[in-house]
Amino acid sequence: MADNGAQEAAVDISVSARASIPFGDNSVWADVSPLLESACKDLRDGDLIHGDNFNLFAAMSALEIMDPKMDSGIVCKYYSVDEAIENGAAPVPISFDKTVDVQRTIDIMDHLLACEATWHKGHSLAQTVFSCIYLLRPDRTSSHALLHSYCRVIRATCKAVISVVSDARTHEEEDLFTMAYGLPLDGDGDEKCLSLLNAVEETTSRQLRACKAQSSRRRVLEDIEPLQTNLDLEEGYCKALLCRLRFRKHFYHVLTSMRRPQGRGLELARKHISSCILELECILKSSEFLRSSACGSCEDVLDDSTTGSGCQPVGFDASLNSRLSAPTPPRAIKILSWKKAIEYFVKLLHDLDILCSYSLDPLLEGVLQFLVQFQKSQPDLVARSHLQLLLLQDGKLYGRDSIFAVITRAAALPEVTKNHNIQKNEYIVQLGQLVINMLKILCTNAAWQRRKLGKMLQDWRVIYVQLELVFRKDFGEVSSIPDDENICVKIFQHILLWVEEQTYWIASRFLILGFELELYSPSEYCMVYWYIYVVLIKLAEKTHLKMATRNDTSKRKAKKKRDSLKDMGREYRIPPAVLFVQCQMFLVEGLTMLLAALANEHMIVQSPSPFNTEQERFIQHFELLQKACVPDHISYPSFKESTAYARFSMPRGLQRRPRVVLPMTLKNWLNSER
Repeated sequence: MADNGAQEAAVDISVSARASIPFGDNSVWADVSPLLESACKDLRDGDLIHGDNFNLFAAMSALEIMDPKMDSGIVCKYYSVDEAIENGAAPVPISFDKTVDVQRTIDIMDHLLACEATWHKGHSLAQTVFSCIYLLRPDRTSSHALLHSYCRVIRATCKAVISVVSDARTHEEEDLFTMAYGLPLDGDGDEKCLSLLNAVEETTSRQLRACKAQSSRRRVLEDIEPLQTNLDLEEGYCKALLCRLRFRKHFYHVLTSMRRPQGRGLELARKHISSCILELECILKSSEFLRSSACGSCEDVLDDSTTGSGCQPVGFDASLNSRLSAPTPPRAIKILSWKKAIEYFVKLLHDLDILCSYSLDPLLEGVLQFLVQFQKSQPDLVARSHLQLLLLQDGKLYGRDSIFAVITRAAALPEVTKNHNIQKNEYIVQLGQLVINMLKILCTNAAWQRRKLGKMLQDWRVIYVQLELVFRKDFGEVSSIPDDENICVKIFQHILLWVEEQTYWIASRFLILGFELELYSPSEYCMVYWYIYVVLIKLAEKTHLKMATRNDTSKRKAKKKRDSLKDMGREYRIPPAVLFVQCQMFLVEGLTMLLAALANEHMIVQSPSPFNTEQERFIQHFELLQKACVPDHISYPSFKESTAYARFSMPRGLQRRPRVVLPMTLKNWLNSER
């Protein structure tokens, strides 16, 4: 479209004359105003003018001019930080009235806490924490000790959190989290943030002690200038400031302690976590004092307010960084309320405390159980990043045990095999990388975790085939080589069995996550439970074989004739791990047949889907499992055959207790398939 100068020059020219304005050798500017005017008369709300090649993808990528959510060039209050400062948006000092200055400093601290929680939830750093103008110009606050020390520790904390998430590489799910957009994260002297904070904390503590001494008419041992001019409010403001400063100090210590190698800082981190939670309680209690000392008009909006006093903070403008936020249009961000921000940090600290109390179990089975249990609390990105960095350091479990040593323990091999040269085998190295990737995936959120686990199944099946081929090539038939003559044979046998067991564990985790994510409709529960059942049967089988192999090895070493009868009695004990899988197996078998019987007796109304058939839904849900052949020979006809004849029988005397009559149970069917 022609620019304004061209339009003004063409005012007196006819429409036909100004319809085409030459501009350069290869381009022509055309005035489309008449076209838009005529189109506006025919367009209704929601209609769109587009060319023949304009598709849905282009529509999703299009910009809507003058929409604050879409147009990053829309008019803002300030176009630059310098302009905002010149117009008094972030004054230093905040107020010449010391009481107002302290009150507004606390409001800034509270709003920064809310911005930080919002950032942790996946929003842009530029539009949350760094919407604070004081953070964008670090040197301006040097004359304001309280604000200066707090801004420095905020920057240092943001840098530490970004480092954790970047190193863990779990931020693909929240892609804006680690983008700094050239913001001043590295201020000069930020490495001394704790010393500055400690100095301010000590000064405020002395002011609080002086205030208490005066109120109790005790002698003041030192001449301390009060925090602000209203002595009746001195104690309340000192306490409100101290709990905020101390929370910042302890939280920064938590982040740095948890980064110590091999979990050496976990005990210290737990102490700081306890202190953080106590300080957050004090921060929450201080809101009553802050509300009473602030203007009365602020109290009505406390629930949605981002400050403890309910007042709007000074020195913030989210639109300043709208052009820096991303190459895409800026997101519309609603900052979390102050109360929700505190709730977020309390949950984050509880999640981190669980990590710090973890015993660093060297067995992979224990690690997997801990990961599954920890994920039930739905931890956020920061906690999951710390979890991954705790588990995997320098390619080792907890930075101590090599992955091959972890595999040998999981495969029930003797401890001496962890240093065997077989670990240099190409496919053993690939298996170790698969274990590392699996642990990383289990540290992601549920949706990302399920998607990645489904794709990983094929990798585990492929590595099993490759290891089996190498084993056959190097050692021939298993029956022709005694186990005791070649340790390599034993290692390969154990690892092959463990790879199968782990593959079925991943498959079961993949299916169960579908329930957590509510991906299954009630009409699909029967087929899902059935598939979980067939997977658990294979998992129980492989787990039992592994346990039996371990027991057989230990018995062979110390067996005596006089103990043979005792050993025979012990051989039939089912290991607890197998019993647990069997309990799950029987549970899902019962649920499968219950739902199948209800459907066959028409006691469940199953309306056909207008979009796809039951077989198509079966393929959609289990396609990744089918591609990986987990388990083998499982298909939709298999599911229908095993559930087609499930019925409720109602003999006399048992009318109130229906039982399922199974002409062919799933287990019998699977045995016949073998």
